[in-house]
Amino acid sequence: MQILIKDIISKSFAVSTEDGDKIFSILNENFINKEKVALDFKGITLMTTAFLNAAIGQLYSNNKYSSIFLNESLILQNVEDQDKHLFKLVVNRAKEYFANKKEFEKNSDDTIYGGN
Repeated sequence: MQILIKDIISKSFAVSTEDGDKIFSILNENFINKEKVALDFKGITLMTTAFLNAAIGQLYSNNKYSSIFLNESLILQNVEDQDKHLFKLVVNRAKEYFANKKEFEKNSDDTIYGGN
């Protein structure tokens, strides 16, 4: 299956978590059925990690899908060179976060509210 991001979110800016959630839902539905998906970013002129965290980062939650499965099943197309690093950042953060969610949240709370 091929998904043209711009057609789903109806704009050239992929910036909101709401739009990312739309993409995640489509990906998740296809991956549950073990289908490969090509995400086409043609026409996307601005992208943020907030969008990518919602669209792709969630795929790593609770070991929902393995990295191997995602590497084989998710194909990224027409990603601008300046945006490629965002994918690596989002994937690495998602892996770290979901691998040790409790410790990550504790450290965040300690930083924000002052820990003992």
